[in-house]
Amino acid sequence: MTSLSEFPITKKWPARHPDRIQLYSLPTPNGVKVSIMLEETQFPYEPHLVRFEANDQMSPEFLSLNPNNKIPAIIDPKGPDGKPLALFESGAILLYLADKSRQFIPDDAAGRYETIQWLMFQMGGIGPMFGQLGFFNKFAGKDYEDKRPRDRYVAESKRLLGVLNQRLAGRKWIMGDQYTIADMAIFPWVRNLIGFYEAGDLVGIADFPHVTNTLEAFLARDAVARGLQIPKRDGA
Repeated sequence: MTSLSEFPITKKWPARHPDRIQLYSLPTPNGVKVSIMLEETQFPYEPHLVRFEANDQMSPEFLSLNPNNKIPAIIDPKGPDGKPLALFESGAILLYLADKSRQFIPDDAAGRYETIQWLMFQMGGIGPMFGQLGFFNKFAGKDYEDKRPRDRYVAESKRLLGVLNQRLAGRKWIMGDQYTIADMAIFPWVRNLIGFYEAGDLVGIADFPHVTNTLEAFLARDAVARGLQIPKRDGA
């Protein structure tokens, strides 16, 4: 496709600013990874709210962009070779925006791949495990009499927090002094675990001081504060 208007998703979410990156998202831990990155890079972008309560993610228009029906997804009208690029999967989008901006990922090959490994750590471990714990602690799973499923995810979440805490000992950020996409991927999930999922006491978050200290520094960033609220929910 050579222009934004050729993408079916723009019929449901028309672009008022077709020269900007189009973001289709919701302010969940996965969604805000990308809005935070866009705020940090200061790329011009236009956010569109994908309302789960209206099953927007299952609409033909959204599925035309992401057949896996998950947020976030983007279209960059000025992608490689000047052609529009559509992407889904938050980790892939973070990598793309890091490369496009030449920011928030080390320039050297070793540092780059080390950052990517921590990005994968979030995508393969922290996100799925914290999400399952949220289900069993706050949502429908909390009504299960058998607490073994919940306790399994509590134990695994503690283990992952321990790995993260050890990594952050003596470091400002995951990669040391350099703030990267690994931090943008991980800390929205930590925030969600102890905030929205109300599982801080359950996992003993006080036992992971390096994690909580870095979370504090993360939340103090202006771009993070803005990105956590984007896209704004209806009525917000």
